[in-house]
Amino acid sequence: MTATTSAPSTTAVDHDESSPSTTVGSMSSASTTAAAQEAEVRRMIAQARHRIELPDDDPQVPQSTGWGWLTLSAFCMWAAFAPLDQGWLGWLAFVPVLWLIQRPTLTRPTLVAAYVTSLASQLASLQWMRLGDPAMYIAWLALAAYLACYLPVFMNLTWLAIHRWKVPLLVAAPVVWVALEFAKAHLLTGFAWYLLGHSQYRWLEMIQVSDLGGAYMVSFVVMAGSCAIALASARLWATYQNSRDKSLASRVTNAAHAPRFAWASGNSALMQILVAGLLVTTTLGYGYLRRSQAHFVPGPKMALIQGNYPASLVGKPDDSAPMYVAHVRMTGMAVAHRPDVVVWPETMFRWPLFDVPSDWTDADLKAKRPEIPVSGWRDQTIRKTLIGECQRAGAAMILGLEALVPTDEKILRYNSAAFLRPDVGLAGRYDKMHLVPFGEYLPLAQSIPALRYFLPRQLQDGFGLDEGASASVFEYGKWRMVPVICFEDTVPHLVRDVVGSVSDRERGRQVDVIVNLSNDGWFHGSSELEQHLITAAFRAVETRTPIVRAVNTGISAFVDGDGAILEPEVYLDGDRKGRTSPREPKTGAWLKQVSSAQIRTVPLDDRTSVYVRYGDWFTALCSLLVGTLLAAEAIRRIQARWKLKTAIIKSEPMQN
Repeated sequence: MTATTSAPSTTAVDHDESSPSTTVGSMSSASTTAAAQEAEVRRMIAQARHRIELPDDDPQVPQSTGWGWLTLSAFCMWAAFAPLDQGWLGWLAFVPVLWLIQRPTLTRPTLVAAYVTSLASQLASLQWMRLGDPAMYIAWLALAAYLACYLPVFMNLTWLAIHRWKVPLLVAAPVVWVALEFAKAHLLTGFAWYLLGHSQYRWLEMIQVSDLGGAYMVSFVVMAGSCAIALASARLWATYQNSRDKSLASRVTNAAHAPRFAWASGNSALMQILVAGLLVTTTLGYGYLRRSQAHFVPGPKMALIQGNYPASLVGKPDDSAPMYVAHVRMTGMAVAHRPDVVVWPETMFRWPLFDVPSDWTDADLKAKRPEIPVSGWRDQTIRKTLIGECQRAGAAMILGLEALVPTDEKILRYNSAAFLRPDVGLAGRYDKMHLVPFGEYLPLAQSIPALRYFLPRQLQDGFGLDEGASASVFEYGKWRMVPVICFEDTVPHLVRDVVGSVSDRERGRQVDVIVNLSNDGWFHGSSELEQHLITAAFRAVETRTPIVRAVNTGISAFVDGDGAILEPEVYLDGDRKGRTSPREPKTGAWLKQVSSAQIRTVPLDDRTSVYVRYGDWFTALCSLLVGTLLAAEAIRRIQARWKLKTAIIKSEPMQN
C-alpha cells in the first residue's frame, strides 16, 4: 500500500486495477487538479471582463457609491462660477472627487453617480441657454449631457494613472484634467467655458501664467492645489480617527478606516503637498513679476454703446428703427466726450450691407442672383447712412451688421463688423469665422435634413450664416484694432491665432486692441452675461492685449492686459435713471439689461506673450502624456487577453 500510494496514479491503475483505495485516490487527485485549474481559468476570465481590474494586493471591501461626496463636489463647481461667483470653491470642488479616486476600486455605481451629479451641475450652470427660444431646450440638454461625461472620464483616467501605473496624484490629476479641458475646447466645435482656472479671474496674480500656457495653466495650478488639500485633509482625518479613542476596542474598530487614508500618509504624500505649495507660490511670484513689468500707455479713447434689446431666434420685424434711433442717441451723448472710436454691438445696425464684387456687372447680378433686384444690389443708401453717422460723430466707428455678398453658387450671409473712418468712409469689414451651432447654423444640416424641424417654423428654410475667411485689422490713426464677434472671444486658440496672424512682427507692430462686438440679449439678464465677460477677460492676459466689449444688454467693459476689468472714465446712463457706474452701488454686481455709453482711454500693453508665439504647447504636452497612458493601458489589456487566451487553450486538454 505504501509503494502504491507513493507512485503516480496511472501506475497504480496499471498494476492493481482492482484496488478500490488506489482507484479512488487517483480519481480524487485528478479531479482536484482539474477543478483547481478550471477555477483559476474562471477567475482570470472574470478578472478580464471586469471593467477596472482590482490590484492584486487590495481586498474587495464594501464601499459606498459616494453620492454625498459627488453631490458636494457638483455644488462647489456650480457655485465657483456665476451667478454665485465664489471662486475660492474652485480649490475645494475636486477634493471629494480625489478622495474617491484614491479608493482601491472605482466601481461602476460610483462612475454613474459622478455622471448624474455632474449632469445636475451642468444643467444648473447652462440654464441660460434655454432662454433664447423654446427650441434651445434641446441644445441645453444635449450640451449638458455631453459635458457631464468629462467628470467620470477624468476619474477613470486618473484612477488608472494612480493605481495601475503608480503616477503620483499631484501629477496625474492636473495633467488629465487639463488634457480634458483642451479636448472640450475643440471637440464638437468647442466649448471653452467654465474652465477650472476661470474661477480665479479676480485673483490677478494667479492668472498671469495664462500668457505662458493659456487659462489651462491656471486650471493646472488650481487642480494641483486641490490635490494638496485632498492629501492634507486625509492626513488630518486619519490622525483624528486614530486618536479619537485610545481604547483597544476603538483602535480595532478604527483599523477599518486606516486603509482609506494610507495613500495620504508617508513621505510621498508629504512631498506632494510641499511641491504643490511650491507650485502655487511660484505661480503667484510669476504673477507679481509680470504685473510689475507692465508699462501701460494711453491708447485710443473708445466709446462702447450698449442698448437693451432682448433677442430670440424669431426676430421682431418692427424693432429696427427704434433700435437704430436709440444707438444714434447714445452715440450723440458719447460724442460730447470726444472719443476716437465708437463701437456698436453685434447686429445692432439692423439693415444688411450689400457688397457686390467690383468685377460683377448688372447683367451678372440679374443672371446669377435674381433673388434681389439689381437696384437693390446697387442701392447706396446703407453705405451713405453708415458714412454719415461716422462723419457726424467725428470718430471712427465699428458697427455690427449683416453683410450680403453674391457668388456664383449662392448669396453669402455674414455676421460682420463694418469699419468706418470719417476721412475715407467704409474702410473694410470683418466676417465672423467661428459660428455658434443652432444660433447661427444648424450642425449636420446637409447630412441630416430632418434636424431643421427642431428650429422654429419661420427658420426651417434658409437658416444659417456663412463663415468668414480670415481676421481683419482696422487701422485708424496710429492704432491697430482687430474685432471678434459674439462668442469668438471665449475661444482661446481662435483669439490667439487672430492676434498672431495680424501682428506685423517685421515692423514690430502688434495688435493694439481686441474689439468684441456681442449680442447677449438672447439670455435675458442671466448668469451668461457675467460668465461671458469673465471668460473673455482671459483672452487679454493670454495675448497681453487689452480687450473692449460692446454688448447688447451688457456687460460692456474694458479689460487691460492683466485681465483687470476696469471702470469707465465716463458712464452715461442711456435709460436716464441717474446711474453713474456699470455696477450696483450696494452690491458691486454688474448692471445688466440697461442702456448706456461707456467711455475710456484704453491702456495699451507692450509686453509679449509666449502663448501667442507658441500656442497650446502646454496642453499639447498634457494631452501627449494622457495619450501615452491610454496607449500603455491598451497594450496591457491586449497582453492580458493574450495570456487569458493562452491559459484557456492550455486548460482545454486537461478538462477533456
